[in-house]
Amino acid sequence: MAAPKHMCGVYLTHHGGPEALEWRDDIPVPSPGPGQVLVRVAAAGVNNTDINTRVGWYASEVTGATDAVDQNVDAGGWGGALHFPRIQGGDLCGIVESVGPEAGFQSGQRVTCPINLPRPRPGNPTGFIALGSEMDGAFAQYCLVEAQDLYDVSASPLSDVEIAAIPCAFGTAENLLTRAGVTSGQNVLITGASGGVGLAAVQLAALRGARVWGVTSPNKAETVVGQGAVGTFDRTAPLPEDRFDAVIDVVGGPAWAGLILALKPGGHYAVSGAIAGPMVQADLRDIYLRDITIHGCTHQAFEVFGRLVELMNAGRIRPLVSKTYPLKDISVAQQDFQSKALPGKLVLIP
Repeated sequence: MAAPKHMCGVYLTHHGGPEALEWRDDIPVPSPGPGQVLVRVAAAGVNNTDINTRVGWYASEVTGATDAVDQNVDAGGWGGALHFPRIQGGDLCGIVESVGPEAGFQSGQRVTCPINLPRPRPGNPTGFIALGSEMDGAFAQYCLVEAQDLYDVSASPLSDVEIAAIPCAFGTAENLLTRAGVTSGQNVLITGASGGVGLAAVQLAALRGARVWGVTSPNKAETVVGQGAVGTFDRTAPLPEDRFDAVIDVVGGPAWAGLILALKPGGHYAVSGAIAGPMVQADLRDIYLRDITIHGCTHQAFEVFGRLVELMNAGRIRPLVSKTYPLKDISVAQQDFQSKALPGKLVLIP
């Protein structure tokens, strides 16, 4: 059966609050060209980055935490200025609907893809575009994706909802752990440990054989330990110094200096988020005199997501999904996400 001419989905019409999200039932369904695949979306995860892009938080003039809204900015997306209307949604699980010439996929295959799609170019070997930012994403019934970016997860025992909770959170977490060189037997501290990325990092670090501690609120400590942590620290409490081989940070903000001091000499700090604020202060001597290595982690090499696909298909990872919502209720889902009341991931169903 051929895809319909129009689909339901959510347009981001401008930077701002929830009013910038517009439910539509007349969005044209794209047609796959050479090397492209039209995917019927089965589920799409909710992420910080979708909200950050909506409010324009990535613009350089924004210096506060990610709960700011209605920013009057011109270049609020990952790659600068967005083209509106944009269909957001960086977490995709779906079924191949149709393919263009030389795409290499068949109708009926279950697929997913990373949120960060590598596009190296001269002078920028880590170049990428983001699904739902520089190209339309999964907050609609159909999504057009380059075949080179898709992975077959038909063999995975995970549900569509669970797979849709993996690309951004687990991709970010696996990239952080890879860049920090986390190995078996190391002591690892993970901030924001009850969130989507944090819980994924706990699970993946434990899978590597590391001893993991999470920073979280007391009422979520049991959840973090349940994902593989050996212990937790209250996010308002001081951290022990010279304790950890690696710190995995998605929070930033005022606690940053303490994270650096929590590292052993020669330790690795890896960061991919700043929900508590992007502006931080620390004593540079605590970094260079102790040979601390800092990793900024956004670009994901092909092998990072490839490893996740192997784990998905083998059923060796499983995200915690707290709640699902109809796609039409995206504003409610994002409000619940920002409240931080629910651990793990929230997922939208078209």
